[in-house]
Amino acid sequence: MNEKGLAVGGFYHPGFAEYQKYDPEKASECMGPGDVIAYLLSTCATMEEARAAIARVRVTAVVAPPIGMAPPAHYIVTEPSGKAIVIEYLKGELKIFDAPLGVITNAPTYDWHEINLRNYINLSPVALPGKRLEELDFKPLGGGSGMIGLPGDFTPPSRFVRAVAFSQTARPTPTGEETVYELFRILDNFNVPLGAAEGEGEAKTKGIRSSTIWTTVWDTKNQALYYHTQNNRRVRMVDFGKLDFGSKQEKVRFPLDRVKAQDIEDVTPVRK
Repeated sequence: MNEKGLAVGGFYHPGFAEYQKYDPEKASECMGPGDVIAYLLSTCATMEEARAAIARVRVTAVVAPPIGMAPPAHYIVTEPSGKAIVIEYLKGELKIFDAPLGVITNAPTYDWHEINLRNYINLSPVALPGKRLEELDFKPLGGGSGMIGLPGDFTPPSRFVRAVAFSQTARPTPTGEETVYELFRILDNFNVPLGAAEGEGEAKTKGIRSSTIWTTVWDTKNQALYYHTQNNRRVRMVDFGKLDFGSKQEKVRFPLDRVKAQDIEDVTPVRK
């Protein structure tokens, strides 16, 4: 996020991201997928400016040394008004999709995810009515019956559907602080446990407590970043209003967790 409240998120897009062909004669217009976020945040204040800016450059398959390949990515750009676009590179061409739902996950393409939502138009926050069959009355077993059929696995298509369902039925929130609480409540539905998503031959998991390493919430109107981690679910905040964006200081780095342990308060009553 930049000082104007424009936020850009980069997301893994394996099997579908195919960048623009490199043209030596247009080298000054080219950048790698790892440069897109910094480029947009340093040159744009609005979603429409970002739409125009990304069309002026060519994103090519520049290899990232740590992973030995060009990272397959797509991006979501959001401004404080809530308007958003998704940027993808498909078959060597730039594609920009309006994203009024404000949701993104991973593969496949964004337009496919939108079409897939048609399979779930029955979902509702309203409980299902009871039904009488012969001499028997059947009623829902409990709250939440309107969401029967909501996919619960960790694949990108299922997470996309859940994110739309939960965000579109979230309670109205009067302040940025309350919205932050609501967002963390929603995002708790997307924590991937160890053993559910690593796959065969993946990285070692020693010392890791969750496949979801961190969870972030951006308050684009009040310009603040909130996050918690797999090690400590206490929410921490960075106030962008206190940052000097005009400084020429090098990047400031600090660990997500200074101590990799849960912050637990002992409230056991002590007899005096």
